[in-house]
Amino acid sequence: MFSGIVAAIGRITQLSARADENNTVRLTVDAGKLGLEDVALGDSIACNGVCLTVVEIEGNHFRVDVSPETLSCTVGLAEPGEINMEKALRLSDRLGGHLVSGHVDGVGEVLRFDAIGDNRLLEIRAPKALAKYIAKKGSVTVNGTSLTTNDVRGTDFTINLIPHTLQNTTLHQIQPGSKVNLEVDLIARYCERLLNPES
Repeated sequence: MFSGIVAAIGRITQLSARADENNTVRLTVDAGKLGLEDVALGDSIACNGVCLTVVEIEGNHFRVDVSPETLSCTVGLAEPGEINMEKALRLSDRLGGHLVSGHVDGVGEVLRFDAIGDNRLLEIRAPKALAKYIAKKGSVTVNGTSLTTNDVRGTDFTINLIPHTLQNTTLHQIQPGSKVNLEVDLIARYCERLLNPES
């Protein structure tokens, strides 16, 4: 589990195809300011909101394997570039964002990224199947970042990004037309299942 509070910006520096029957891709990630001294093989690190398992550590770099399925339903992992990173939570950690599983629910499209003073108004169109889980003043994860929605209209929702978030995540790089990983609030999903057990 994660909180959606991005700990550091890292960079995918290399992708290499693995010679296995699953066509897995191994990513090499420069961890940047994310300390790896307490990371062990098998630990989970969220990369752009995707929970991935550390399979190698070398200095300030770690490697993770990504399946074709994961690559097909997420963005930001299929080429070198910057990514948001967060280590998995300990039970004693402060929950600064909201409960995040690292299982991306779908890919949204950025409609607007407008400057309002030092802030940015971000508008995203969610896939229709996910829109029902996104509520006004609720929580949503965008590229691994826990954010609060301002408004929701149909499949579109808006978020206000403050300077701290823009400076400490990769969200400052997005623009209209960008694709982003979305994870909806876990509580909404469980509530739906409890209310509609046959669905």
